[in-house]
Amino acid sequence: MEKDAYKGAVGVFDSGVGGISILRGLVRELPHEDFVFFGDSANAPYGEKTPEQVVDLSRSIVQDLLTAGCKAIVIACNTATSAAADELRAEFPEVPIVGVEPALKPAVLEHRHEHVLVMATPMTVRLQKFQRLLAEWGGEAQVDAVPCWGLATRIEQGNLDRPDVIELLRGLVGDYAGKVDGVVLGCTHYPYVAKQIRAVLGDVSFYDSATRAARQLHRR
Repeated sequence: MEKDAYKGAVGVFDSGVGGISILRGLVRELPHEDFVFFGDSANAPYGEKTPEQVVDLSRSIVQDLLTAGCKAIVIACNTATSAAADELRAEFPEVPIVGVEPALKPAVLEHRHEHVLVMATPMTVRLQKFQRLLAEWGGEAQVDAVPCWGLATRIEQGNLDRPDVIELLRGLVGDYAGKVDGVVLGCTHYPYVAKQIRAVLGDVSFYDSATRAARQLHRR
């Protein structure tokens, strides 16, 4: 990116199109700010890479956004937040870096003693950040976390009304049909298939990270 091309803007990045769902929330909550979005579709999905790969990819993107003049960074990716946020904050202490995490807390608070399903990438489910979140809030409800192999990749491909999307979701979470009360969309790609998820699981409440990320940025 050209030096100072986006001076004073907030840089937002994700592994692909999923982060646009976060960007929408940012624009809605902070309409006075300028934003620049980078979707790393060439390397998507992050959730099926190693943590070291995600850290390297995220570092490169943040360096480019800062060179282009961005004043703050939003990691609009649950996987990149889990794998790289702490390291990026240590490397770039001069700039606010806001991440996202699965919206387990609000889901559990609204469904105490009920059944909450977390849909997330394999890496998000595996890393310590989510495991700490689960340890803190999981006791308030029955929580099941499902690593959704291949789902972010399929969403990147588009044509989401095709039958194979429903078939993929049935294979991933079909066993929970009619058995859950709330669903945490723990990847920023997943809101794009909320309709299809509801078709598989039934009438459930959804929880994602967009509004919380915007409010964290505003506080900083």
